Amino acid sequence: MIVTGGAGFIGSNFILYMMQEHPSDQIVCLDSLTYAGNLENLKDVMQNPNFRFVKESITDREAVYRLFEEEKPDVLVNFAAESHVDRAIDNPGIFVETNVLGTQVLLDACRKYGIERFHQVSTDEVYGDLPLDRPDLFFTEDTPLHTSSPYSASKAGADLLVGAYHRTFGLPVTISRCSNNYGPYQFPEKLIPLMIANALNDKPLPVYGEGLNVRDWLYVEDHCRAIDLILRNGKVGEVYNIGGHNEMRNINIVKIIIEALGKSENLITYVKDRAGHDLRYAIDPAKIHAELGWLPETKFVDGIQKTIRWYLDNRTWWENIINGEYQEYYQKMYGNR
Repeated sequence: MIVTGGAGFIGSNFILYMMQEHPSDQIVCLDSLTYAGNLENLKDVMQNPNFRFVKESITDREAVYRLFEEEKPDVLVNFAAESHVDRAIDNPGIFVETNVLGTQVLLDACRKYGIERFHQVSTDEVYGDLPLDRPDLFFTEDTPLHTSSPYSASKAGADLLVGAYHRTFGLPVTISRCSNNYGPYQFPEKLIPLMIANALNDKPLPVYGEGLNVRDWLYVEDHCRAIDLILRNGKVGEVYNIGGHNEMRNINIVKIIIEALGKSENLITYVKDRAGHDLRYAIDPAKIHAELGWLPETKFVDGIQKTIRWYLDNRTWWENIINGEYQEYYQKMYGNR
């Protein structure tokens, strides 16, 4: 199995999960180690004889083809993506290059060398957003794609390519679209780790608008288990939505973190809202439950406490990130708001 983007947040959690649940599986991690990729995420498996790490970009066709010739994978799981919405607004081009053209390179390699399954890890953001005053509405697999940002547009483009390669060339593919993940190893530009890190350092907690935007939160291990089920039992050509049924306003999450860390709500700083900021995401995971028996096992009240504890116990991990290039980006995005 090749796992692209496996040094990132969800990808590394997936590799750790798979090597624990299926220790005889051989996994190759392909990652270019851009800003969000961190080899330290994989330190527990780096010496495992069934694991190999390769530092290359999915946009490098020659390198990808060479890897396929060497490894002859039966499965490819594509986590590799530029994924931060603010960065996409700042520089859309890299998102198209990695998320669309990179996916095409992987699809071409799978078609050329043969594959038993190509799995595309996508996002609920390809559906756009839902109104705040209609809690009865949810995204299903039949919801039309309606993107709001260059990031979600690039992910939707990749999904359409994956579907087209299945229909045109018969490539055995599946796609999953998940809600917001949280848990260990998440890069500290995302909401939950950013708030934890800033609160621990008594720094301002930047909240977009009034913090009323709603997200459906999924503990990362539940996501990994869902992908494992799709790979083994999912139907080729199908899309599966993976949702947590844990809808929360952003401001409420910030306040939960503040309370857990014993900090003051005076740290909250409301900043100018993001351009095109989606109001609400909510996924109906009825299909994956009915077909594969999957349901999220981690309640948000438990998962957020586990996550906070992990960041408390692993301060060196995220402090090493914050002390690097991220400081410049953070200042650029939030310093003048």
